Amino acid sequence: MSEYKSEFLRELSWRGFIKQATHPAELDSYCMSGVPVAYVGYDATATSLHVGNMVTIMMLRHFQKCGGKPIVLIGGGTTKVGDPTDKDKSRPILTDAQIASNIEGIKSAYAKYLKFGDGPTDAVMVNNDDWLGKLGYIDLLREIGTHFTINTMIKQETVARRLESEQPYTFLEFNYLLMQSYDFLELFRSRNCRVQFGGSDQWGNIVGGVDLVHKVVGGSAFGLTCPLITTASGAKMGKTADGAVWLNADRKSPYEFWQFWRNTEDADVGRFLRLFTELPLDKIVKLEALQGSEINDAKIALANAATTLLHGEAAAKEAEAAAKAVFSAGASSDSLPTALVPQAELDAGMLVAAACTAAGLSKSNGEARRLIEQGAIRVNDEAVTDPNAKVSSADLKDGAIKISAGKKRHALIKAG
Repeated sequence: MSEYKSEFLRELSWRGFIKQATHPAELDSYCMSGVPVAYVGYDATATSLHVGNMVTIMMLRHFQKCGGKPIVLIGGGTTKVGDPTDKDKSRPILTDAQIASNIEGIKSAYAKYLKFGDGPTDAVMVNNDDWLGKLGYIDLLREIGTHFTINTMIKQETVARRLESEQPYTFLEFNYLLMQSYDFLELFRSRNCRVQFGGSDQWGNIVGGVDLVHKVVGGSAFGLTCPLITTASGAKMGKTADGAVWLNADRKSPYEFWQFWRNTEDADVGRFLRLFTELPLDKIVKLEALQGSEINDAKIALANAATTLLHGEAAAKEAEAAAKAVFSAGASSDSLPTALVPQAELDAGMLVAAACTAAGLSKSNGEARRLIEQGAIRVNDEAVTDPNAKVSSADLKDGAIKISAGKKRHALIKAG
C-alpha cells in the first residue's frame, strides 16, 4: 500500500520501517481511530538490548508520538522456551534466576525512548510469564491447540532449515509459535491490543497471533514488520568486531555508542538517519546529499541524534568533544572507555597486549599481539611494534595511559 492516511504509517513509510503488513488498509484505518494499541515482545536472553532491537523500539516511539498506546512485552515466559526463529541451533536454556536478572537489565532502556505511566497513551510494560506461567499445559492445548496445524507449522523457514541441515528442532521450541500467538490473544482480551510490531523474521509468529485472535474471538488484529537491518557491507546491524552494541551504559559507554554511529558506512548514513533519529525529512535530505569529506558532518549528526535519544544531549556533546580531542589533537579524554588496573600491576609493568585486552580493544592477548605486529596499536599516540612490550606507572599521563587500536578505537588504562 503506497498511500497511507494515518500519520503513524506515513511516518513509518518514508522512514523505511515497513516491510510487511496484514490487511494494510484496515490497519491504516485503525491507526486513525481513538487510541490504537500495539505491542512488541522482547525475550530476556541478555542483560541488555542492543542496537539491533532499536528498530522496533523506534516503531513504538513513533507510535506513541502519533497518539498510540505502546505495550512493551517482556518475554519472561517465552524465554524459558527460547525463540527458534532464524536460529540454526537451539538456544541454551536459561535458569529462572538468569531470566529475572536479564529482565532487570533490559528494563532501563525503554524509559529513554517511551513515556510510561497511567495516561491513555502512556506506555505499559507487561511480562508474559504472568499468564503463561499460570496456564496448565492441557488447558492451553485445549483452548488454542486446534487452531494450529502441523502442516503449517513445519513450513516455517526455521523448521525447514533445521530439518534440511539435520539439526535437532526440539518439541519445546515447536511450542514457541503457540505461546507467542497466545500472548497476542491475551493482550487483545485484557488490553484491547490490536497490533503487533516485529522484525520480518517474526512474520510467521505474528501472523499466527493475528489468525488466533480472529479464530478464537472473531476480532480484528494486525501485524506490522520492519526489515531486518544489515549494513551496506552485509554485516548484521548492531554487531561489531567487539561484539554487540548494547544499549545499557554499563555494557557500552555513551562514547562507544556515539563512536559506533560515527563509524557508519557512507552508504548507510541516509537510511540510518531515517531509522534511528527523529530528524525531519528536509534535514535528512540535506545531510545524505553531502559528498566527500563532508559526509563526516552527516555521520556526526547521526551520532549526536542517536546518542541524545538514549543517553541525553549532554552525553552526546561530551562524546563528540572527546572524539574531537582524540582524533584532532591526539589528546586523551576522560569520556573514553576506561579499565582499572591494580597499581601494583602497573608498577611491575604490564604487557601492552594484556592492557589492550583489559581495555576491551582485543578479545585476547593473542589477538592483541597480532594487532601489535601489524602496527595497529599505539600507547599514548606512539606506535608499539614489540608484542612483548610493556606499560608501567611511568607511562601514566594525567593519571591515565591511552591505548589505541587503529585510528578509531581508543581506551584508557588507570590505576585502581
